[in-house]
Amino acid sequence: MVIVVPDKKEHLQKDIVIIGAGMAGLTAALYAGRMNLSVLVLESALVGGQIANATGIENYPGLPGVAGKDLIGTLQQQAENFGAVIDEFDAIERVSLTPERKIIETEAHIYEAGCVIIASGMERRKLPLPEEKKYAGKGVHYCELCDGHLYQDKVIAVMGGGNAAVDAANFLTKYAKKLYLLHRSQLRADESSREKLKDKQNVEILLETDVVALKGEKRLETVEIHDKANDTHRELAVDGIFVNIGVTPNTELFKNDIKRAADGRIEAGEDCRTNIPGVFAAGDVRSKEVRQLTTAAADGTTAAILAEKYLSKMRKG
Repeated sequence: MVIVVPDKKEHLQKDIVIIGAGMAGLTAALYAGRMNLSVLVLESALVGGQIANATGIENYPGLPGVAGKDLIGTLQQQAENFGAVIDEFDAIERVSLTPERKIIETEAHIYEAGCVIIASGMERRKLPLPEEKKYAGKGVHYCELCDGHLYQDKVIAVMGGGNAAVDAANFLTKYAKKLYLLHRSQLRADESSREKLKDKQNVEILLETDVVALKGEKRLETVEIHDKANDTHRELAVDGIFVNIGVTPNTELFKNDIKRAADGRIEAGEDCRTNIPGVFAAGDVRSKEVRQLTTAAADGTTAAILAEKYLSKMRKG
């Protein structure tokens, strides 16, 4: 019997390891690379995060109507031109972050970094229906700012009852010919947001209502809903549905080291510094009030510049 002992993982040193290749992470990589630092970006999912799927972005300064994949592709190329290495295929298995040492272990390597920038973002909770994948980007959306303009004079549904859902519905009324807000119980959003929505003439709010099926040929055409109060089913003809049923920050890897807020996001101020010296949080993963592409880019810039200052100070002793 032959026992195969796997080779020991390769140990590598990096000035900065960035976890996450969304807008914040790639911006940090661009800035850190320009400062002649050795930069590694680890991404276990899609480079660009959720924004990569955006059909058209109209609120990014200087680039009206740019597709998400084009914006991210350009930013990725910029970062790589300055020496940043982006690894999409080496999943992180373990992270240990202390003031003295910062270790990131992947399937193939063990990295020791002078600084770590956490830009792991968040995941929108997907619509829990088997047809979701079929209609993703073809009537099912998760970003009203990215894709709302595609539904000018169309019938739109919004699913959810919290502030994010009601704010999304208020935003989408500028495009919608008709808008349905669907929620399985009572609205939890702030009263001012609820009242603003109720005042809109093109809005119908359906509470105690579940979405139970999505239907259509090549793209979404109808949603089947269940009125729980009356125990009845019917179909609504819609052109698109925007889902806002919560988010999950990607912070589980860091729970033993990094201080997190009650919602799971990382506690860090506008300087992006966490409770561990030399560890920064940037983008949607950071606990903050406003989360947009521009603020993610700002976080990435701030984190990279302050990381370089931290490394310079440490080298001087």
